[in-house]
Amino acid sequence: MRTNRIRTIAVAATALAAALSLTACGGEDKAMGTKPAGTADTATPAATSTDDKAQSKPDAPEAGKPETQTVPAEGKHAGGNGNGDNNGKKPQAGPGGDATAEIPACTPGNSTVKVSSVSRPINHLLLTVTNTGSTNCAAYYAPFLRFDDAQAVYPILDDSKPQAVVTLAPGEEAYAGISLLGEPGQNEPVPSDNLGVIMVDKNNESKGETTLKLPADTATDSLGFVTYWQSDVENALMF
Repeated sequence: MRTNRIRTIAVAATALAAALSLTACGGEDKAMGTKPAGTADTATPAATSTDDKAQSKPDAPEAGKPETQTVPAEGKHAGGNGNGDNNGKKPQAGPGGDATAEIPACTPGNSTVKVSSVSRPINHLLLTVTNTGSTNCAAYYAPFLRFDDAQAVYPILDDSKPQAVVTLAPGEEAYAGISLLGEPGQNEPVPSDNLGVIMVDKNNESKGETTLKLPADTATDSLGFVTYWQSDVENALMF
């Protein structure tokens, strides 16, 4: 029994000595700045300068473009593009837009509109607006059209956009060409009897609709288009 107790005390003394040795080594490591394995260095982040903050600002997002394909009610935006597609893209005014800022739009109240047949090019009509008022008016953008009771705006040919907004003195006229059909055989033509013509103002908002009787045997398909208002007949019918 005495022998076993001596051995137990000896083992305990050896373990205590080993623990004290490890503790002493740990203290030396801390004093020398030694870090335990697997511990990542942590640095205090440098202060961000005002210039750095300015450079890290995200760019402002591009403005979206609101679109519509329905025939506009009066005072509402209307849409249409000019590549034979009616995706509702809003046409933009030409460089002369600022010069006509104070000129009122040509509307059913100060002008008249008529539609007529032409011999060349084939499958085309000519739309004419005449200033019947006593002051100048501007034929903004393109006429928005609908054949019979169509709810979609007839496509607008964007390539026909003029250099400047067409301004009419009393008695003067502006013109828009209407292409009725695409290539023969591509689509089934749909006969139409009446044409709704919507004039718009500088903000591309409806200023009223005029309904016209179409020439006999008028038919359209999905590949037709109308041009922007032009100052002469040749430009209106060149597309």
